[in-house]
Amino acid sequence: MPAETPTSLDLSADSVALTRAICDVPSVSGDETILADLVESALARASHLEIIRDGDTIVARTNLGRDRRVVIAGHLDTVPINENLPTRFETVDGVDHLWGRGTVDMKAGVAVQLKLAAELTEPIVDVTWMWYDHEEVAAGLNGLGRLAGNRPDLFEADFAILGEPSNGHVEGGCNGTLRAEVRTTGLRAHSARSWVGENAIHKLAPALTRLVEFEAETVEVDGLAYREGLNAVVVRGGVAGNVIPDDAVLDVNYRFAPSRSLAEASELVREFFDDYEVTVVDGAEGARPGLDAPLAQQFVRAVGAEARPKYGWTDVARFSALGVPAVNFGPGDPLKAHADDERVALDQIRSTEHALRAWLTGVAR
Repeated sequence: MPAETPTSLDLSADSVALTRAICDVPSVSGDETILADLVESALARASHLEIIRDGDTIVARTNLGRDRRVVIAGHLDTVPINENLPTRFETVDGVDHLWGRGTVDMKAGVAVQLKLAAELTEPIVDVTWMWYDHEEVAAGLNGLGRLAGNRPDLFEADFAILGEPSNGHVEGGCNGTLRAEVRTTGLRAHSARSWVGENAIHKLAPALTRLVEFEAETVEVDGLAYREGLNAVVVRGGVAGNVIPDDAVLDVNYRFAPSRSLAEASELVREFFDDYEVTVVDGAEGARPGLDAPLAQQFVRAVGAEARPKYGWTDVARFSALGVPAVNFGPGDPLKAHADDERVALDQIRSTEHALRAWLTGVAR
């Protein structure tokens, strides 16, 4: 039975209760308006914050005249629901969890950020809080990207934190990603007389064998080891059950270390399939860890979290491209993001809140 959509958000509530309330407001990409309205309305009661709205992206910032500014961001949208709302509490291996869509990716992080934004009236740095739409879909729709185009001044900062799930660890930077199409052509024929045709699907066999035998690199970047990956993700081809296909396409995804540019990664893929027609159809630069920035080092020490690499692409790359060092730090196991049994440990929600609160107020944990 669907949960009743709340008419308001209580930002004074416990961060676990707030997470549950936010998750029970469905906000699949493209349908974030109701949640964005609730967020804007709740933050409007915080007199220490300047509120700015761009579409379904909400920005709240302090203007205390501090000598340093930090951006802390999280996305409001989720992937589609699959019978995993409303949320519920469950215990797994003796650990209490909140189960349901968005609990990991990334409404627990959003809840922590909202609570702190409302309560911390005197942080030791000025803070720009961002909650944005359309993260889980095509990059061209991303609310953070749109905001950077409309209001680049809001991204002026010394350091940024993205609340993506990281199991409570600090994950520096992120891998880059690209998708390429490897295409073959042939000649149609009746399958009963296949020898007079050329099977385009069969021509992909050497490319697939090459991928199976490929050993991905682990590349150290600024002290963190980024594991790469080159994989077939989609195969398309075929005309009918009795026709030799004359066209086939293999979609390949390359996750590359942030030491490589998108152009270099694209050239590597073209060289790897040098005897095929290759078209790079989508790609995004990675982001170096940025852990050499003084605020980043201070943050890692303050939260007492181990610094690790981020293998997946995240919006830290947008901050990195603007010259702002950025890390991922949020509650939840990334392996449970988008899963039908998505769930977050309650202790991780609370510990993330405590860590961020301690750092932003200068109080040791």
